[in-house]
Amino acid sequence: MERLEQALFRLEQGFELQFRLGPTLQGKEVQVYTNYPAKGHKFDRLKFHPLDWVYPNGQEDDCDKYCRLDLVVAGSYQYYFSCGDKEKVSGGYIVVDPVLRVGASNDILPLDCISSQTYLAKCLGPLDKWLDRVRVAKETGYNMIHFTALQKLGSSGCCYSIADQLELNPDFSRDGTSYTWRDIGNLVEMLRKDWNMVCITDVVYNHTAADSEWIHLHPECGYNLVNAPYLKPAWLLDRALWHLSCEVADGKYTEQGVPALIQNEQHINALRCILLQQVFSRLRLWEFLQVSVDAAVEQFKQLLQAGNSGVRSRSAPECKKQLLMVQDPQHRRFGNTVDMNSALDIFTPHSDSMSPSAIQDCCSCFRRRLEELNFELYKEMIHHTERATNCIVEGVIHERLADEGPKLGQVTRRYPLCPRYFTFPFEKMGFDEEAQLMAQREKACYILAHDGFVAGTDLLRNFAEPGSQVYLRRELVCQENTIKLRYGEKPEDCPYLWTHMKTYTEIIAEVFSGLCLVNCLSTPLHVAEYMLDQARALRPDLYVVADLLNRSEELQNACVTRLGITSLIRDAAGAAESQEEGRWLSWFGKEPVGAFIQPSLRPLVPAVAHTMFMDISPNDHSQIQNCSVYDFLPNSTLVSMACCATGSTRGYDELLPHQISEDHQYTYWNSDQVNLQTGIVAAKLALNRLHQELAAEGFTQVYVERLGEGVTAVTRHCPSNHESVVAVLRRPVKNPERNHYTHDVPPMFIPGQVKEVVLEAVTIVSDTNRKDDKNISGLSACTVEIREHIQVKDSEVVKKADTVLKHNSVGQEIVFEKFTPGCIVIFRVTLEPGSQEQLGALRRHLIQFSPQYQSGSLAEHSTPSILTKPLMTIMSRVTPADMNMLLYRCDAEEREDGGGCYNIPSWLPLNYGGLQGLMSVMAEIRPKNDLSHPLCDNLRQGDWMMDYVSNRLLAKGGAVGEVGHWLQAMFGYLRHIPHYLVPCYFDAIIQGVYTTALEAVFKRMSSFVQNGSSLVKQLALGSVQMCGVYRSWALPALSPHLKDATNGLDEASDQEELGCMSLAAGLPHFCAGIFRCWGRDTFISLRGLLLLTGRHLEARNIILAFAGTLRYGLIPNLLGQGGSARYNCRDAVWWWLQSIQEYCTLVPDGVSILKCPVSRMYPNNVSEPQPAGASDQPLYDLIQEAMQTHMQGIQFRETNAGLQLDPNMTEEGFNVEAGVDQTTGFIYGGNRFNCGTWMDKMGESERAHNKGVPATPRDGSAVEIVGLCKSTVCWLVKLHNDGHFPYAEVNICRGGQTYSVTYVEWDAQIQENFEKKFYISHNPQDPEEKQPELVHKRGIYKDSVGASSPWCDYQLRPNFPIAMTVAPELFTVEKAWEALSVAEKKLLGPLGMKTLDPDDMVYCGVYDINIDNENFNQAKGFNYHQGPEWLWPVSYFLRAKLHFAKKIGKETYDETVNLVKSVLSHHAVHVERSPWKGLPGLTNENGQHCPFSCESQASSIATILEVLYDL
Repeated sequence: MERLEQALFRLEQGFELQFRLGPTLQGKEVQVYTNYPAKGHKFDRLKFHPLDWVYPNGQEDDCDKYCRLDLVVAGSYQYYFSCGDKEKVSGGYIVVDPVLRVGASNDILPLDCISSQTYLAKCLGPLDKWLDRVRVAKETGYNMIHFTALQKLGSSGCCYSIADQLELNPDFSRDGTSYTWRDIGNLVEMLRKDWNMVCITDVVYNHTAADSEWIHLHPECGYNLVNAPYLKPAWLLDRALWHLSCEVADGKYTEQGVPALIQNEQHINALRCILLQQVFSRLRLWEFLQVSVDAAVEQFKQLLQAGNSGVRSRSAPECKKQLLMVQDPQHRRFGNTVDMNSALDIFTPHSDSMSPSAIQDCCSCFRRRLEELNFELYKEMIHHTERATNCIVEGVIHERLADEGPKLGQVTRRYPLCPRYFTFPFEKMGFDEEAQLMAQREKACYILAHDGFVAGTDLLRNFAEPGSQVYLRRELVCQENTIKLRYGEKPEDCPYLWTHMKTYTEIIAEVFSGLCLVNCLSTPLHVAEYMLDQARALRPDLYVVADLLNRSEELQNACVTRLGITSLIRDAAGAAESQEEGRWLSWFGKEPVGAFIQPSLRPLVPAVAHTMFMDISPNDHSQIQNCSVYDFLPNSTLVSMACCATGSTRGYDELLPHQISEDHQYTYWNSDQVNLQTGIVAAKLALNRLHQELAAEGFTQVYVERLGEGVTAVTRHCPSNHESVVAVLRRPVKNPERNHYTHDVPPMFIPGQVKEVVLEAVTIVSDTNRKDDKNISGLSACTVEIREHIQVKDSEVVKKADTVLKHNSVGQEIVFEKFTPGCIVIFRVTLEPGSQEQLGALRRHLIQFSPQYQSGSLAEHSTPSILTKPLMTIMSRVTPADMNMLLYRCDAEEREDGGGCYNIPSWLPLNYGGLQGLMSVMAEIRPKNDLSHPLCDNLRQGDWMMDYVSNRLLAKGGAVGEVGHWLQAMFGYLRHIPHYLVPCYFDAIIQGVYTTALEAVFKRMSSFVQNGSSLVKQLALGSVQMCGVYRSWALPALSPHLKDATNGLDEASDQEELGCMSLAAGLPHFCAGIFRCWGRDTFISLRGLLLLTGRHLEARNIILAFAGTLRYGLIPNLLGQGGSARYNCRDAVWWWLQSIQEYCTLVPDGVSILKCPVSRMYPNNVSEPQPAGASDQPLYDLIQEAMQTHMQGIQFRETNAGLQLDPNMTEEGFNVEAGVDQTTGFIYGGNRFNCGTWMDKMGESERAHNKGVPATPRDGSAVEIVGLCKSTVCWLVKLHNDGHFPYAEVNICRGGQTYSVTYVEWDAQIQENFEKKFYISHNPQDPEEKQPELVHKRGIYKDSVGASSPWCDYQLRPNFPIAMTVAPELFTVEKAWEALSVAEKKLLGPLGMKTLDPDDMVYCGVYDINIDNENFNQAKGFNYHQGPEWLWPVSYFLRAKLHFAKKIGKETYDETVNLVKSVLSHHAVHVERSPWKGLPGLTNENGQHCPFSCESQASSIATILEVLYDL
């Protein structure tokens, strides 16, 4: 389960959000809950409801099911998951953006279109003059006005110090006219409807003005000495510092080195000494932490005398740990006590009797411990006072000495030594008298803590709550004009405050479209959450903005997700240089230019909070005061080009560099005060219009480039029509008024054709200053010359624009002149007409894959004929065998055909020559828009990859060649578009072809696949991946007398097939040459890859082709086209027989295969290979021969035995033996020098002395072979009884005599003996157990019976579940279930099954063929089957579990189904993430990747498909 509590998921209204199960949750009872309101219900944050699961394919499949939310209500919503008994496993938040509307017809104002201007409300004057003043915003092109707080302010006049949250500022009324909130509402609505402007305002929840009347009527709403008595030491210190400050101001400390005017380090050092030696020592603040020793000892003594004996005494270290302090709730000096129960437990002696001397000893011991404890508390307080001293001194240095500080000058009562942290609403009195106030509750409740902030701490932690020492340590940057509000955890904790602030919030929500959370980080999250819920109840589409001061992403997300903040304010003025701005703009862009087209249904990934990018923050003008006038215009241009909301503050466009004071009011929009000739207003109007146009028209792609010193280019690009707007600006890195700048700017290449200069502007500064005492001081007189919508040739900053070819793209090289700091130029760029035509035509052809290509599509005059028909028409004629080439083929397969996979320079070769090779890489690149990936570079640099893809298919001819022709025509368009767009459209073409091919493939497959889950479909593609036709891979030719043989013509392509399709064992190691076709792997895989997918003809042909190679009663292990086959495995023939049985069962009229003619390559054991048709027999004869030969016994030596055949085998290993044990009916075979089952690793290391030694000989009767034999014999009995198989028995010749064994008898013999011989019972005296000393696990089944090394029989391996699956009748249900439980506990891994019990002494779970050491059990990969986790056995384990669970009962079966789903979820994830789109043959222990395994193994894919079929 992913932990997503801190992730930000932002969505727009109208989206559908789906919740799907991750791999760890599949197979478990999971329920999703959310507080998103159900249809017809109101939002309640505390009310969660479950979501229903949707099953898209009608089956209860965990990998595809989902639950959904249709998002139509803005806000922040929570979700969580329950799993089984766990009520809440994990969860998170989703934020749904609001929809803002303007105008009489309520047109939508997209969030990225917002251009906001902030107004300081106190500078607006009377309400009847507001329209004249805010008209400046309208005429400058803004569409949002952000007002600071409109409420009555405190006496300080600070915009954020509100005296009464419910009362409109009386300064807005005049001449007897009293305005109300209704009047404000009317004005705001008029601005919205008539001026198309949205209005928002500030809300402040964390404090109120220090002179608010209501806080003094309700002091419980703040932190006072009654409800927060832990602040008493801090308050006492605060008063002592005030008195010290007064005395310093009066000159009383001058002789001690601290005059009223502090000027140097000596004064500072003297102040430090006074603080430590006089102030803190006199206050004795440690006493607030300490215990009254005498009182505690006396109480303890009385308890002892009263006979309270405790438990035994403890050692001294324990005593120190366990003596518990009891905090005095009133926080008085020496008010703390200790828990007497813990004291009695610790200090009472062993004996029950307590003599006076014993009591005295106990009390003495107790006293010593209390004195130690008090000393520790003394040291703790000294640490706090040292920190406080440092903070006080640092504050004095900053305020009075530092160059960057305010230089306050002399210490006075107005400018004290340090700020006051608490109110003091009393008459002047002495310090000792003040100290008495702490005990007077009726007065102490009016001593309230001021608000402020603490640098460098957890901003979400309330610094005024218990446990914080901020006030005591003097760490608060204090705002003396405010009082910090104390909400508690819920409304009941402070009813008046919650009600008061709720009313305040409702007033705002009724009037304004949005609000700005001031001091968001200082406001308790649960408070802001509650208040915003109240606001959204009145205005669902509430726009919420906040300034989180560029804090960490984690902190920002915590606020954004909990509160549903729409936009975060970012301040561009703080960036050091344009390079930094460029990084920000890239961040605020939706996506890069040339970004890939994303699918409509895609994973929801954590987002970055939406931004309001401001050229200057309303809170901090310090940066802009110090910058050059030449920076205003370029800075505004940078901001306006961002793909997000933008903002400014009134005065910036007029070049007013500092905050407006309360003595001034905003000017009006008219010819005398503010107009288009003022400052950069005209340019800002053009920039705001452009910003809104770009957002509305879908210019969502952004690219930022630094051209030179201070010169930045920002591109906004529209991905549908591929128009661009490019802004080039020059900022002053140094002040141009004092530094010389050259006019030289590097030329700039712009791909495409510059249609016009949208805007060019030059900042011109005169030598005179302007000043208007009625308003606000300005900067140097400055004008901005702007020119709009001109041709490049008419530009005054562009010298020339030549058409050039660069980076394979036609474009214009812009050469600048007189482009000095303060200049900007913005170009509108379209594609070159030829490129526009080609791209329009390409988009038209892509519509067949997605309607999103409709916009920007164009009809063309002459369409290539191959493109006049839908691709699906062509694709429907491509055979599954040809799909193998179209989609897959790894490098080894490609090289067999004289080619190879495409090698991307500076990176890697693709895994496949077919489309999957590209799709796997693009799947990594596309979601991240990783346009710098080497594959994208390769596409931009040339046509090589396009040529490779199309030419490879054209060379094949037929229907595949037609697909190549189609691709060649589509790539023709790509050759004529700008290089930066090639990766995007190449991906679109490849995706379209790939998805069409998959659709065509699935149409040819069985209903199991067509109606199956996404995992079924992904695995079914393994059938295409592994099955192909090629000359060097060909199976032996089929009989010419066989109907529908594929040696003839392929109807779709009219081409002669090169041979019977073969099935690769695994990619990339076992897919080409003699190592492609393995008998065992082919028939383990045949049911899953061919029969279950509906490819019955191919399955039949493979069965018959291998039948033709039957020799010695066996089919080959390695086929080698038949002529060089090796008959050295005992199990392949039984997997072949099992596949024939499955064919007869699953295929309609499948039994007809038994009569199909088989061309015998070897009519007898000694004959030379024969041509097809020379010696034909029906298949049932070969089945009988295999059974007969085994019953008679098999003994031969491999042809060409020796080093040339196998350089690691000893001479004895080439001797092959197999037969039937006449006493049990079990198949047996092998010897200790060879390995004839699937566990076939032969030792190779001379250094470790394991060369020629099989790691797992498994001679004797291997359990899975016995099971396969039983399955076959039972099936033949039924076939014979049904008249489909002419043989009822096999014959044995012994000593010149022949006698017969019927299949019925053989079947019964195996049935009777199996559990006797294979089951290891819990009974140590079991008479069937011949070697009980070798038993190390009971309740399991042996891996073999009769091994030459008897201990091998008893090893726990994953083979017995195979027998359980193919012949479940051999097993008692209870015994089988117990054995499977042991296997589950010991062998089951994330993807596969351990091949050996980890408790076994030779277990080694990591396979590494490269290690050649002296370790016999590991060297040269000797442990191939001695621990590593193979995938294909896990399917037989799961299928066996399902079978026997059903026998036990419904509850067990349901639990088992959940287990199976849980296990398969890991396979689903692996297939999804694997660039090979397959499952490996094996993993190292605990599912770790094994680099020596095939990345995609036929048997792994096929057998997992079988599990899904069983489900």
